[in-house]
This record gives sequence, structure tokens and C-alpha cells, in this order.
Amino acid sequence: MQDQVYQQLNKMIQESGRVYDTEKIEKAYLLAKKAHCDQKRFSGEPYIHHPLQVACILTELGMDTDCICAALLHDVVEDTSVTLEQLKSGFGDEVASLVDGVTKLGKVPLSTKEQQQSENVRKMLLAMNQDIRVVIIKLADRLHNMRTLQYMRPDKQREKALEVMEIFAPIANRLGIMAMKEELEDLALQYLDPIAVAEIEAALAVKKNDRNAVVDSIKKRIRERLKEYNIDPYIEGRVKSLYGIYRKVYMAGRDFDEVYDIFAVRIIVNTDIECYNILGIIHDMFTPIPNRFKDYISTPKPNMYQSLHTTVIGKEGIPFEIQIRTWDMHYTAEYGIAAHWKYKEGINGKDKLEDRLAWIRQIIEAQKDSEGAEDIVKTIKTDLTPEEVYAFTPKGDVKCLPAGSTVIDFAYAIHSEVGNKMIGAKVDGRIVSLEHKIETGQIIEILTTKSISHGPNKDWLNIAHTSEARSKIRAWFKRERREENIIEGKMELERELKRSYIRLDEEQYQDLIEKLCRRYNHDENDLYAAIGYGGINLQKIMPRLKEDYVKMIKNDAPEPADILLDKMEDSKQKLSGDVIVEGIDNCLVKFAQCCSPLPGDDIIGFVTRGHGVSVHKRDCVNVINSIDDPEQSGRWISVRWTGDVAKNYSCTLDIIARDRDALFADISMALANQRVPIHEISARQLKNGNAIVVATISTQGVEHLKNIIYKLGKVNGVISVERSGK
Repeated sequence: MQDQVYQQLNKMIQESGRVYDTEKIEKAYLLAKKAHCDQKRFSGEPYIHHPLQVACILTELGMDTDCICAALLHDVVEDTSVTLEQLKSGFGDEVASLVDGVTKLGKVPLSTKEQQQSENVRKMLLAMNQDIRVVIIKLADRLHNMRTLQYMRPDKQREKALEVMEIFAPIANRLGIMAMKEELEDLALQYLDPIAVAEIEAALAVKKNDRNAVVDSIKKRIRERLKEYNIDPYIEGRVKSLYGIYRKVYMAGRDFDEVYDIFAVRIIVNTDIECYNILGIIHDMFTPIPNRFKDYISTPKPNMYQSLHTTVIGKEGIPFEIQIRTWDMHYTAEYGIAAHWKYKEGINGKDKLEDRLAWIRQIIEAQKDSEGAEDIVKTIKTDLTPEEVYAFTPKGDVKCLPAGSTVIDFAYAIHSEVGNKMIGAKVDGRIVSLEHKIETGQIIEILTTKSISHGPNKDWLNIAHTSEARSKIRAWFKRERREENIIEGKMELERELKRSYIRLDEEQYQDLIEKLCRRYNHDENDLYAAIGYGGINLQKIMPRLKEDYVKMIKNDAPEPADILLDKMEDSKQKLSGDVIVEGIDNCLVKFAQCCSPLPGDDIIGFVTRGHGVSVHKRDCVNVINSIDDPEQSGRWISVRWTGDVAKNYSCTLDIIARDRDALFADISMALANQRVPIHEISARQLKNGNAIVVATISTQGVEHLKNIIYKLGKVNGVISVERSGK
């Protein structure tokens, strides 16, 4: 089998018309064959079949000798005893560097775990920035793996298919390798939604013969008309990809008959002028559908795609799309960045190549103010989306942005200072909100101020759609608001610790801060500042902090839990205040501050070392985190309320309301009218225009508290009332 595939590779090389070092390629093949001789794929085929097929895909793309050699050798360092030094001595630095780049991408496989996936994508982008051929090899590797995915377990099939949809297909799209992008999407869709694929294929098959006849008739009519103008183009028909139909039928909710470009006719000519001339002739022959014309020649897509698209209706009453482009545009559309090697650009096209790869550096640059890699995956999903919108400045400059972008993204796409000084926007002459999502063809005017002190609002981070805008907003806060960031960051951390039921004394808190400083290589103020401007996302680090906290509270007793439990008399039940502890006589009982249980809550006790039994709510995060821990499970014990509560209990409420005059007074009055003792109450304004009132009160239990919350909810402007530590 492998010899047949190698013969196929040789035939493709010979028929390519390009100059290849066939001796070097054969040497790489023989080394790979020997290194993988004892290995098999899941299909049972010899492993060498895989690198050979990857090399065939790259040969079809027109990649150079070193790239073909690297494809043949891309798994030898990772899976065999062959070393990089051997590759350097045998094939040169370039081949070794390419193999090393692909190997690094494979050492930590992408998975559904966001952190692991994100770190690997960061490595991919860095490798792409050094040599774009690394990721082209990786795309070819993934394409062949997708072609043979049926041999893997169902869970792995879905996992790999999802990675393709979220990471690899968008990258192939931005590199402009449309044939590879569409095949990756179609293959992935078969595993992500096989029922929909079957329905689409069945719908296409029903009218296949009729459709082919219509396309042939249209091609013939166009060819005959163009001959009258002495134009002899190349004309072909095409069917829209499965995933392209899926997005419009299943994701956009259209009927199958409403997808106008299921089939299309492509016209390829020699010059730009011929493209526009043919467009006029086509619109004379057929009736164009309004708002379905797109000129990607004068306004190329970010992946350098160029073509004229128009949707028309023929005499049969069937709408269809016509694409008109030159041969150079066609090569770029089919092969994207690979056209740099396959066609005339060669190495002399380096400046053009640098322009095409600028987006990689932009993504890497955008992550510099973020302490985590997770934003990279989000960037790929948003910034590299195949859907774009094209909007104009009042001067007529065109800005291309991902679909879903807002006027904030538009402002920062013009210039950082335009975004930073933005106070509003007009779309087609009308004032719009900052959340306004841009549509193609709109004329957008950004309103700015000359005030030196003006800057972006932190809420813009939640409104901005592109990583470029979010990065520039974070950079401004990092540069201009350091003191505020430090204060805000410290408050956010303390607030999040409280919300996560983590209660620390001064010494424990300082230990926590020191650990975080070491983890992020910051001093204390830099740490708070990074939290304040959004460089460190607390939601992502809290699970780790909770784990550290659980470990910290493990070591709070002088004797082992099992010895302490042995001392308990199993038959006894004694009253300890308002709580009965099963089996303990005269036991000291305290109520955990992390969840502050109230009479009526479902509770459980934890045997501490030297401090009696600590009573928690059963849904307390500290219970959930440690009750299944073998070292902790033996220390949890049954407790229950007596049913005859002897005292009031303290409880803290977080009240969110629209900020207004007399809000604080109205909430205080609502509590006073219910004769609820108030121990402490404070209020502050939130950045979104709301306010938060924090009140510590006395209550008799859960039922009493529910009534208090109900009455507070009736206060004018109150949005929510929640129990702290709930």
C-alpha cells in the first residue's frame, strides 16, 4: 500500500511542472518508512501511509521540496527514536525546523479543555509567525486524519470534529485555502450533525439531474452570448458545500428553496476589465436579485479573496449565483497563501506574503495584555470567522470587520486614539448606541472629544467583538489608570473571595497574594492592577484558589479525624444550642462563616481539630469540594435543627437596584417596617449605572428571610436580592 502511495506522490511531483529535489524527497521517504516500520494506524494500515498522504496533499497545493520532506518526516521525532539533530545533518536546518514546529504543536494535543487548547493554539500562531509552512503541514495532517476519522471512537470523532470547526477551518479560511477549508468543514459536519448531512444530501440528490441540466443550459447560453463580444472565458458549475448549506438552512433557519446559491456558475477570464464587462452582460441576460451583488475585487476579503458575486434568476425561474474572476484571483481563491509557492509569486513575492500574514502578528500582539491564553481561541472564533461586514468612514475608506462587530470595534479599527476618544457614533446620519452591530454598506461616523482626560469605559470590554478592540481598551486602562486599577483590582479580588465562600485571616490572605504574585511574575500592586484592567480574569483563576483554600483548611486539628470520631458515643444525641449533633455529648458547635446557615437550611457538620463541629449548609462550596475527598469524608457528620429556634441569626443580603435618589433610605425603611434589626448597611454605585446595597440583618430562619426578600423586591428599582454565601 505504501509503495503505491509513494508512486502516486512521485506521479504528482512529475506532473506538477515544478522543479523538485526528488532525491531528497526519496531519502525522506525511506527514513520515515524505516522509522515507522512497526507502527500501524487505527485502520490497520502501515503508519507510513499517513505521512505519504499528507505529502500528496501538500504537493497538490504546490508546496516546495523542504515542505514535502517535512511532511514525510513530521511524526518521526515525536513517535520514533529519530532526533532533530539527525534531521539537521541529513536534510538541513529548514526541514528540521519545520518538523520541530509541527512536533511542538502535537506534543500537547488539542482537547476540549479550554486552557490546554488555548496554549496549543498560541504555540501554533507563534510557529506560523516564524514559518507559515508549519501550519500548512498541520492543516494537511488534520485533513488526512479527518478523511480517516471513521476508525476512531465516537467520542474522539466528535472531539476532533469540533476542533476542526473551531480552530483549523477558520485558520484555513484566513489563509485563503478554500478547498481545504470547505473539505474540513464538510468532514467535521458529518460527525457533529450526521442527521442534517443526510437530509441535505437527500435534498440535493432529489433534483440532481434537473440541476445539472439547468447548469449546463446556463453555461451554454452564457458562452454563446460572450462569443458575440469576442470573449472566450472558462466556465464551470459548482454546488455549494454541505456546511455552507447547513449554515443557511439549519443555523439561519431558512427553507432549502430560499438558499439561492446552492448551485453557481463560475466564469474565469484574464483581466479585471473583462470581469466588469461580463457582469454587465450577465445582468442584461438575467434578472439580478436586489441586494445580492458583492464586489470583492475592489474590496477583497481579509484572506485576499477576490471575485464578483451576483445572484440572478433565469427564464426557468430558478435563482442561481454567478462568480466572475480572473485566473490570478482563482488561484488565490483555491490555494490562498499556498499560491505563493504554487504559482508565479515564488520567493520574490515576500512583501505580498508579509501583508497576508499580518493578521497573525495582530492576534499575537492582541494577547500581550492578557495574562491567559484562553482569549486566543475566542479570537479565532470571532476575528477569523468566514462572515465579514464592510462599512465605510465618511471619507469613503472601507473597514472590514467580523460579523457581529460593533461601532466600538469600528472606531478602534480606524485608530487607537479614535477609539479612546470616542463618545458616540452615527450610522447613516443617525445617532446609535455603542452596542449597535455593523451591517455591510453602512457609513459610520465616530464622534470624539478633545478632552485629554477622556478614555474608554470598562464596560466596553463586554461590548467589543474583536480582540483588537479589547486589547487596545485593556492597554489604555493599563497605561492611564494604574492607581484606579490597583484599588479596583483589590476590591474585585476581595469581592470574588467573599462570593466564593473563602474566608481568610490576614496571614492567610497574604500567603494567597504571594502565591498569585509568583504565578504571574508580578509584585502585589502589579497583580491588583492586572485584575483591575482585565489582564487577569478572576473567573478563570478562582477554581485554583478554591482548591488551595480547601487544602489550607485540612490542617486545623492536632489529632487524626478517625481517632476523634472513635471517641464519639454513637447512641447519644445531645442538644447543642439550636442544633443536634449526632453522637456527640456536650459538643462545641459553631456556624461556618463561608455559608452562614440559617434555621431551615439543609445542614451538615464538619469535625474540626480542637474547635468542635463546624455547621455548614449542604450546598456550601466547601462541602461540595471536600465531602468526596478520602481524607475529609470521614470528618463529615449528620446534624439537624432542633425545630425550636432560640435566637436570631445574622445574614447578609446583596441588593442590586437601579441607582436613584432615596434608594438607600427606601431600602432601610422597608427593613424597619418589618422590624428587622440592621447590624450593618452600605451602598455603592456600579459601573453599569446600577447600585448595590449590602445589608447585614438578623433573621429567625429561612422562611422569615424569604418574606424579607419578597418585601425588599417590592421596593421601587430593586432588580435582585440575594443572600451572600448562598
